[in-house]
Amino acid sequence: GILERLDDGEVVIGDGSFLITLEKRGYVKVGLWTPEAVVEHPDAVRQLHMEFLRAGSNVMQTFTFSASEDNMESKWEAVNAEACDLAREVADKGDALVAGGICQTSVYKQHKDEGRIKKLFRQQLEVFARKNVDFLIAEYFEHVEEAVWAVEVLKELGKPVAVTMCIGPEGDMHDVTPGECAVKLGKAGANIIGVNCRFGPWTSLRTIKLMKEGLGAEGLKAHLMIQSLGFHTPDCVKGGFVDLPEYPFALEPRVATRWDIQKYAREAYNLGVRYIGGCCGFEPYHIRAIAEELAPERGFLPPASEKHDSWGSGLNMHTKPWIRARARREYWENLLPASGRPFCPSLSKPDI
Repeated sequence: GILERLDDGEVVIGDGSFLITLEKRGYVKVGLWTPEAVVEHPDAVRQLHMEFLRAGSNVMQTFTFSASEDNMESKWEAVNAEACDLAREVADKGDALVAGGICQTSVYKQHKDEGRIKKLFRQQLEVFARKNVDFLIAEYFEHVEEAVWAVEVLKELGKPVAVTMCIGPEGDMHDVTPGECAVKLGKAGANIIGVNCRFGPWTSLRTIKLMKEGLGAEGLKAHLMIQSLGFHTPDCVKGGFVDLPEYPFALEPRVATRWDIQKYAREAYNLGVRYIGGCCGFEPYHIRAIAEELAPERGFLPPASEKHDSWGSGLNMHTKPWIRARARREYWENLLPASGRPFCPSLSKPDI
């Protein structure tokens, strides 16, 4: 189980981007961001699960982001059920667990009706219970109040509960600090607490550090989890990358390299985070980078590393000496990659 692995000090590697990746591949529509692809194109979802598993993921998270009744009307139940089946099918091909996932609702900002919102969470939970997922994840919450409600509902099943907020160092949208958010979630009963989405690796690392400090100050214990964007976002304000002018169709220049992600994984590990994965923009090769960086601690490499030598060492076989010279860690760690885009700024001004 997830808690047994984390209690034993194991590194659990999450998966990565589904919505943005499947949009690029032509299976999801921007704007709605709902996961109807699990019933319309199950092979595409299965393939992406397989790629993350092969890259080193220990968790197959159900593709159920925004799959609640308020977003999908009558389709929500079939989508949740099929998503569980696809995740289980792939997880059983490796040493992976299935996590049933819910996210913030579209109605919280309108009325904050606790009973109505908890009913939406409970509907998805009933499917997860029927499909016997291994644990539960409440992710992508920008208001800690709603995240607490999610945790309270998910705890009803009696399985481990992870919760992540899509916040940066400034805290949630009601100005609750990351440390205070973590404390509220810990007191609500979450077993695993952290951040996901909205911000890139370095911003997310600062946020998780604040959460850890908040939990420590209150004497609360919880495992830490981080699943950042696969994009660089130093210019983001409180709302994160959704406020950048490049969102969502021109984010490619911001994509993190595999070497960036190796550094992210190491810094997360050094902070005491043992559940490390990614969110939007995190491709399978990014997950492989986490698995390769933390291979000494885990004791093995993922199957995808059979075709990838550490720190570019495979370039030793190249015929050109200047390319062979790149087959070393120092080269890639210190590289300042160019974008190849004349006159483009390095940062943007958020629209908000």
